[in-house]
Amino acid sequence: MPTRILPAVGDADAVRSITTLLSQLPDAEPVAPVTDSTQLIDTLARLAAESVDELPEVVVVHERIGPVPALELIREVALRFPAVGVILVTSDAGPGLFQAAMDYGARGLIALPLNYEELAARVHVVAQWAVGVRRHLGSGGDASTGAGGTVVTVSGAKGGVGATVTAVQLALAAQASGRSTALLDLDLQTGDVASYLDVQFRRSVLDLAAITDISPRVLADAVFRHDSGLALLLAPGEGERGEDVTDRAARQIVGALRSRYDVVVIDCGAQLGGAGAAAVETADTALLVTTPDVVAVRGAKRAVRMWERLQIRKAEETTVVVNRHTRGTEIQPPLIGRITGTAVAATTIPAHFKELQAAVDAGRLHELDARSTVRQSLWGLAAEIGLVKAPGTAVQKAGRFRGDRGAVSLRRRRGGAG
Repeated sequence: MPTRILPAVGDADAVRSITTLLSQLPDAEPVAPVTDSTQLIDTLARLAAESVDELPEVVVVHERIGPVPALELIREVALRFPAVGVILVTSDAGPGLFQAAMDYGARGLIALPLNYEELAARVHVVAQWAVGVRRHLGSGGDASTGAGGTVVTVSGAKGGVGATVTAVQLALAAQASGRSTALLDLDLQTGDVASYLDVQFRRSVLDLAAITDISPRVLADAVFRHDSGLALLLAPGEGERGEDVTDRAARQIVGALRSRYDVVVIDCGAQLGGAGAAAVETADTALLVTTPDVVAVRGAKRAVRMWERLQIRKAEETTVVVNRHTRGTEIQPPLIGRITGTAVAATTIPAHFKELQAAVDAGRLHELDARSTVRQSLWGLAAEIGLVKAPGTAVQKAGRFRGDRGAVSLRRRRGGAG
């Protein structure tokens, strides 16, 4: 069986050099190269969604890939697609970089300029390793392999627009449908997930920030199991310590959660830091919550433009959720879509704060009345973005929401502005 090799190379000259040599390898089947980190992750995720067997055995990552640095990209591939062997191609083949590459999950390192014999030998070894891993998985290995769970980030256009309530209810809807769900609070300075769910906690995301290899046991020790069934990984109680959760730590933590849970919902708050940026960049779906007023919509537009400038996420890959919506307001969802250049969720959240107030004040948001139109809409949003198993499952019976507005998949809407 030929070895499928996917080159990830940003430089045009390097693409030609690498693909030419790869095509000469015996029993090799080079795949069309990808030119940046986002394209690589998207390609692997698409293939993994079909089957682990559809993934290439080997990915060759060039040191000048971007926008995510090569080592960070290797770690993400290793965490999300553990049956893929990664080789780093670099001009620095010293022992320091070699050790770092191995620590980040690479299976090999090749020095530039490329040498046919070295490339052939390394590809052969890594391909054999990948085949062995897949054989093990096929005979009853870890069920959380492949692309892993679905990651959804929820960010606020500004403070107070309802991002945390949205994140909590999306996670509750996913959990109620029978999917194992983790809720991560990455609003590191002002996170309130614990307050909304009446949780007293000692451990937080901070306990994982300095750990280079998050094992299932280490992760389980840091997670709080809520009465609702949600696995909670909470923001630090001392907000100033949130700076200790770096973008690198956030990638590793999100990857560890993704590998253990069907759904990971992340509350990123309204202030963009390195950790939140890393989460938004790697998410399958990035939601941006706004209210239909001038200040909030300007904040949403500002956030979208900043994400684009920093190469975190493209506008067309971001979905705006309109909270506190009324039919009489001057600013309606289609206008918000045109202003921000994003998709807009078909499901809007009505302006009925009185339904929420008692549950919020008591810190019992998980006990929000199933008849609440706010909860029904938020659980409908969960269905719209694919967080629940299927129509007609427990989530609909528990929430009793009208499913007609949640039938449109955002994956089919990403090309439009809403």
